[in-house]
Amino acid sequence: MTEHESNNLNDNLPNDTATSLPEGDEIAAEQASADDKPVYRRGIKSFVIRAGRLTKGQEQALERKWTEWGLELADGPIVPSDVFGRAAHTVLEIGYGMGQSLVEMAVQAPEKNFIGVEVHLPGVGSLLNLAEEAGVINVRTYKDDAIEVLKLIPDNSIDTIQLFFPDPWHKKKHHKRRIVQTEFAQTLRRILKPGGIFHMATDWENYMEHMIEVMDAQAGYENIAGSGQCVERPDERPLTRFEKRGQGKGHGVWDIKYRKAD
Repeated sequence: MTEHESNNLNDNLPNDTATSLPEGDEIAAEQASADDKPVYRRGIKSFVIRAGRLTKGQEQALERKWTEWGLELADGPIVPSDVFGRAAHTVLEIGYGMGQSLVEMAVQAPEKNFIGVEVHLPGVGSLLNLAEEAGVINVRTYKDDAIEVLKLIPDNSIDTIQLFFPDPWHKKKHHKRRIVQTEFAQTLRRILKPGGIFHMATDWENYMEHMIEVMDAQAGYENIAGSGQCVERPDERPLTRFEKRGQGKGHGVWDIKYRKAD
């Protein structure tokens, strides 16, 4: 789930939905990560599940389309070509919010397969509703923690992984909650095909610096723009209304792409 305590530029959520964890949970999280293992291995999540009611449209979309387009952890490992009934360039998006951007990409690239992962159920319902309205058939989604989903994806099976505007956890004491960490990066490398792309975007400059610091240190990746650099905003990433609003206020957005080395 991509939520933001400041200027969330994903197409998904209002700014006030982000919530810090209670102090007691922070203490437990500190204790859980005391052995310096990658944080998500110790139960420290990179997201907060926000309370939110399903709209009637979202609820009905889930009822109509989940059995057709929904993917379940309980079903076990997947083969993307089997999921879609075709072999095609496959994109995995982690945290798609309310789904507008993901559906727009699916409309613009019908030759590609898109798998989304989102823990916020209203967002999943919104995605299914938008996909149905748009008439796309090349989208599937999980409604689960991405870390659990990644365990079910085969090695060398994904062409592109997208992580747009994840929660920056801007307080230094919360940086361990940021999803971009060493083990996460290597997990993504496992599922990427040789030459596959990991595309990140953020409107938080310090998180951009963190992303580059983590990724430049990873074996088996190369920064497409060169060490320490960002790419120009790519055309394939839709410009959301939040991003347009941010641009009007002079806010920066950084796109970063890494290629899996052969």
